[in-house]
Amino acid sequence: MRINAPFGGEFLVKLAGMNAVQSLSKTGYAFLSAAEVASELQVDIPQLNALAEWWSSLPRDEYLRDGGRYRSRRHSCFIDEGGVLTLAPHRAHWQPTSYNALHGGLERWFEPIAPEVLNAPAWTRLLESIGTIFAQIRPVKRWYIEAHQFRIDTKDGIGRPTPEGAHRDGVDFVALLLIQRRGIRGGETRVFDAHGPSGVRFTMEEPWSLLLMDDARVIHETTPIQPEGDGGVRDTLVLTYRADGFQAPP
Repeated sequence: MRINAPFGGEFLVKLAGMNAVQSLSKTGYAFLSAAEVASELQVDIPQLNALAEWWSSLPRDEYLRDGGRYRSRRHSCFIDEGGVLTLAPHRAHWQPTSYNALHGGLERWFEPIAPEVLNAPAWTRLLESIGTIFAQIRPVKRWYIEAHQFRIDTKDGIGRPTPEGAHRDGVDFVALLLIQRRGIRGGETRVFDAHGPSGVRFTMEEPWSLLLMDDARVIHETTPIQPEGDGGVRDTLVLTYRADGFQAPP
């Protein structure tokens, strides 16, 4: 992770010696390197690497209201109850306009994540382990999880990882994993205190590095990417955890 200038206060990157739970409790977010992901989540990075190829065949996102063609994605939902992960029936992704002014209020149906990914033990372990970390901040009976595979490309020049701008997701917690970035510049991640002026900005560069966020306490965004050579892409996995069911139209 390349650290850029923080926005002051105590809202800085993960303090030395803190684990993910401690950092989440202190600042509302935590950043883990790939080595820390392996140790704290007990996941095998080589097994996760074997899943990376499935970001190369994501269908184009047809719902972008800014007219762009820079995003591809898949989406699936899960329920984690007592550490047992179950695939939920396929459903639309929906957010209220209060959380997503650009795409809120719209039922967006994306193709589900490929079975080869869903059936991988490393995938199940990853989602369950992240849920266990979040449950130490907010104990719950079950988590309703939405998983989004994203590829942002620079075929048309600029790609926007968060076209809606700085936002919250309307969930309890958010996990952002970098799968890879190549042939690009930009893509700076920014995390702001939702109730004050403090914040931090940094660039995620290491595959399988992980950003965890308490959605009630922080606002986040990632700046646009631009090509630096041919075939520039930024691949991520975004996981949202919510205790009160999946978000759905009223």
